Amino acid sequence: MAVSGKVLEAEALCPYRLVLEHVTSRWGVLVLIELLERPYRFSELRRAISRWGGRGVSEKMLTQTLQTLERDGLVHRDAQPVIPPRVDYSLTDLGREAAEQVRSLARWTHDRMGRVEKARQAYDEAREVQSRAS
Repeated sequence: MAVSGKVLEAEALCPYRLVLEHVTSRWGVLVLIELLERPYRFSELRRAISRWGGRGVSEKMLTQTLQTLERDGLVHRDAQPVIPPRVDYSLTDLGREAAEQVRSLARWTHDRMGRVEKARQAYDEAREVQSRAS
Protein backbone atom coordinates (compact mmCIF):
# COMPACT_ATOMS: atom_id res chain seq x y z
CA MET A 1 0.00 0.00 0.00
CA ALA A 2 1.50 3.29 -1.10
CA VAL A 3 1.35 6.12 1.40
CA SER A 4 0.48 9.48 -0.10
CA GLY A 5 2.29 12.70 0.73
CA LYS A 6 -0.97 14.04 2.16
CA VAL A 7 -1.13 11.19 4.69
CA LEU A 8 2.51 11.66 5.69
CA GLU A 9 1.90 15.40 6.10
CA ALA A 10 -1.12 14.72 8.36
CA GLU A 11 0.93 12.23 10.40
CA ALA A 12 3.65 14.79 10.93
CA LEU A 13 1.22 17.48 12.06
CA CYS A 14 -0.88 15.41 14.42
CA PRO A 15 0.10 11.73 14.53
CA TYR A 16 -2.10 10.61 17.44
CA ARG A 17 -5.22 12.16 15.89
CA LEU A 18 -4.80 10.12 12.73
CA VAL A 19 -4.52 6.88 14.72
CA LEU A 20 -7.59 7.89 16.72
CA GLU A 21 -9.47 8.39 13.45
CA HIS A 22 -8.42 4.93 12.26
CA VAL A 23 -9.45 3.23 15.50
CA THR A 24 -12.78 5.05 15.78
CA SER A 25 -13.73 4.97 12.10
CA ARG A 26 -17.00 3.34 11.12
CA TRP A 27 -15.33 0.07 10.11
CA GLY A 28 -12.26 0.30 12.34
CA VAL A 29 -14.40 0.01 15.46
CA LEU A 30 -16.19 -3.09 14.19
CA VAL A 31 -13.01 -4.77 12.93
CA LEU A 32 -11.32 -4.28 16.29
CA ILE A 33 -14.32 -5.50 18.30
CA GLU A 34 -14.76 -8.60 16.12
CA LEU A 35 -11.05 -9.48 16.19
CA LEU A 36 -11.14 -9.36 20.01
CA GLU A 37 -13.11 -12.61 19.88
CA ARG A 38 -10.75 -14.55 17.61
CA PRO A 39 -8.72 -14.40 14.37
CA TYR A 40 -10.78 -14.28 11.19
CA ARG A 41 -10.30 -14.95 7.52
CA PHE A 42 -11.29 -12.01 5.32
CA SER A 43 -14.70 -13.33 4.23
CA GLU A 44 -15.57 -14.48 7.77
CA LEU A 45 -14.70 -11.05 9.14
CA ARG A 46 -16.80 -9.36 6.49
CA ARG A 47 -19.81 -11.52 7.41
CA ALA A 48 -19.25 -10.95 11.14
CA ILE A 49 -19.20 -7.18 10.65
CA SER A 50 -22.40 -7.38 8.58
CA ARG A 51 -24.21 -8.82 11.62
CA TRP A 52 -23.94 -5.38 13.24
CA GLY A 53 -26.67 -4.21 10.87
CA GLY A 54 -26.75 -1.84 7.98
CA ARG A 55 -25.54 -2.58 4.47
CA GLY A 56 -22.32 -4.21 5.57
CA VAL A 57 -18.81 -3.36 4.54
CA SER A 58 -17.60 -3.57 0.94
CA GLU A 59 -14.57 -5.68 0.13
CA LYS A 60 -12.65 -2.55 -0.87
CA MET A 61 -13.46 -0.73 2.38
CA LEU A 62 -12.63 -3.73 4.55
CA THR A 63 -9.32 -4.17 2.71
CA GLN A 64 -8.45 -0.51 3.22
CA THR A 65 -9.43 -0.64 6.89
CA LEU A 66 -7.37 -3.77 7.54
CA GLN A 67 -4.35 -2.30 5.72
CA THR A 68 -4.60 0.91 7.72
CA LEU A 69 -4.88 -0.93 11.04
CA GLU A 70 -2.03 -3.24 10.03
CA ARG A 71 0.15 -0.22 9.19
CA ASP A 72 -0.66 1.28 12.60
CA GLY A 73 0.49 -1.96 14.25
CA LEU A 74 -2.96 -2.97 15.50
CA VAL A 75 -3.76 -5.87 13.16
CA HIS A 76 -1.56 -8.78 12.12
CA ARG A 77 -2.01 -10.28 8.65
CA ASP A 78 -0.89 -13.91 8.38
CA ALA A 79 -0.71 -15.05 4.74
CA GLN A 80 -0.11 -18.79 4.54
CA PRO A 81 1.48 -20.22 1.38
CA VAL A 82 -1.19 -22.78 0.59
CA ILE A 83 -3.55 -23.31 -2.34
CA PRO A 84 -6.02 -21.76 -2.24
CA PRO A 85 -4.31 -18.88 -0.39
CA ARG A 86 -5.29 -18.46 3.24
CA VAL A 87 -5.00 -15.15 5.05
CA ASP A 88 -5.93 -14.76 8.69
CA TYR A 89 -6.28 -11.48 10.55
CA SER A 90 -5.74 -11.09 14.28
CA LEU A 91 -4.97 -8.36 16.78
CA THR A 92 -1.48 -7.49 17.92
CA ASP A 93 -0.96 -6.72 21.61
CA LEU A 94 -1.32 -3.04 20.77
CA GLY A 95 -4.49 -3.79 18.79
CA ARG A 96 -5.94 -5.74 21.69
CA GLU A 97 -5.42 -2.73 23.97
CA ALA A 98 -7.16 -0.43 21.48
CA ALA A 99 -9.98 -2.93 20.90
CA GLU A 100 -10.68 -3.24 24.63
CA GLN A 101 -11.06 0.54 24.86
CA VAL A 102 -13.32 0.70 21.81
CA ARG A 103 -15.45 -2.17 23.13
CA SER A 104 -15.85 -0.35 26.46
CA LEU A 105 -17.07 2.74 24.63
CA ALA A 106 -19.46 0.62 22.54
CA ARG A 107 -20.86 -0.98 25.73
CA TRP A 108 -21.22 2.44 27.37
CA THR A 109 -23.12 3.69 24.32
CA HIS A 110 -25.42 0.65 24.35
CA ASP A 111 -26.07 0.94 28.09
CA ARG A 112 -26.82 4.68 27.93
CA MET A 113 -28.92 4.72 24.76
CA GLY A 114 -32.16 5.28 26.68
CA ARG A 115 -30.75 8.43 28.28
CA VAL A 116 -29.40 9.61 24.94
CA GLU A 117 -32.80 9.14 23.30
CA LYS A 118 -34.50 11.12 26.09
CA ALA A 119 -31.96 13.92 25.71
CA ARG A 120 -32.50 13.98 21.95
CA GLN A 121 -36.27 14.13 22.37
CA ALA A 122 -36.01 16.98 24.90
CA TYR A 123 -33.64 18.86 22.59
CA ASP A 124 -35.88 18.39 19.55
CA GLU A 125 -38.96 19.49 21.49
CA ALA A 126 -37.19 22.60 22.80
CA ARG A 127 -36.01 23.48 19.26
CA GLU A 128 -39.53 23.03 17.94
CA VAL A 129 -40.93 25.37 20.61
CA GLN A 130 -38.16 27.88 19.82
CA SER A 131 -38.84 27.81 16.10
CA ARG A 132 -42.60 28.32 16.62
CA ALA A 133 -41.88 31.28 18.88
CA SER A 134 -39.62 32.90 16.26
